[in-house]
Amino acid sequence: MWPYWVLFLLPAIAAIVERRFSLHSKSLRPSFADARWTPAWLLATGSLALVVGYRFEVGGDWFTYFNYIDEVSDQPLLDVLALSDPGYQLLNWISSKLDWGIVGVNVMGSLIFAVGLAIFCRSLRRPWLALTISVPYLVIVVGMGYSRQGIALAFGMAGLVALQRQSLGRFVVLLILGATFHKTAVLLLPLGALTRVGGSTYRFLLVSSASVGAYVLLLAESTEILYAGYVEAQYESEGALVRLLMNAVPAILLITFRKRFQSAGGVSGLWVWFSWASLVLLGALYFVPSSTAIDRVALYLLPLQLVVFSTLPDALAEKYKSPRPWVTAVVMYYALVQFVWLNFAAHSAYWLPYRFYPLEMLT
Repeated sequence: MWPYWVLFLLPAIAAIVERRFSLHSKSLRPSFADARWTPAWLLATGSLALVVGYRFEVGGDWFTYFNYIDEVSDQPLLDVLALSDPGYQLLNWISSKLDWGIVGVNVMGSLIFAVGLAIFCRSLRRPWLALTISVPYLVIVVGMGYSRQGIALAFGMAGLVALQRQSLGRFVVLLILGATFHKTAVLLLPLGALTRVGGSTYRFLLVSSASVGAYVLLLAESTEILYAGYVEAQYESEGALVRLLMNAVPAILLITFRKRFQSAGGVSGLWVWFSWASLVLLGALYFVPSSTAIDRVALYLLPLQLVVFSTLPDALAEKYKSPRPWVTAVVMYYALVQFVWLNFAAHSAYWLPYRFYPLEMLT
């Protein structure tokens, strides 16, 4: 269990000692204006990729992913790209040809995941705090347990950063790339129409054509299968209510104290839409027969937690001046989340103990 706590505590310490950003100082730039990758962030991103990628028999779906390698190992490349989720199939094909096995797939996928997460965290006012917040669920559960959707979410997070930097085209491209790993990533595409990037006609034409095209190419053939597999089968996810509530808390905070968050900087109207979507999904949990379907869609709203809780200390600092106690409070809250999940979650046994592939080969 201790590797998970090291993964959490290192960015947590950095978050607590991180230099305070003054909301009124012109001599300091917010972190999202600094495009340099510091050695600390290169080390953090690389370490995250190694820990997630070199896991061995960790995660509830570990053995399921072997089926993908078996499916593509003897197929030509063009046939592989014609399969469902071609991006993930390509990783499996490459790993198969290089005889890297499932570990090779995981390492390549985890590098994409770590870079996408780092790009997103570094776009926020307190990037180390955002990275700390991501560890208990987004990294440990999604990154290590839902490989395909974790990669898709990483592309989605990088796309959201591009969208907030007024690059609608890059947002669309990144979301489509994400959808080649898990087709549900197309659900984020309509968000482009809710921004003020470019003219309304340009936004409508680009987003609608991309959404329709992505649906036809990536999702249409699987719609009935997904509906039958999730909704008609009425699959239930244990803990879905808790995870939806974890999104609902920051959603309520942002909607209630929107002006305070906006004055703290880094929180655009896009995240208000995320907040309302989180509350809608919470309500839908009581009407949709499959909590698993709701739970999987809610994964794409996880970045809301990083945005709201990493901005919360500065939003409160307007009144209480020093943000450090609030940074510490956020860290303690997510430490509690990680403790509860590792010790009491129904499926945490699949993550325990953490096993590192290179060490497994030495024993």
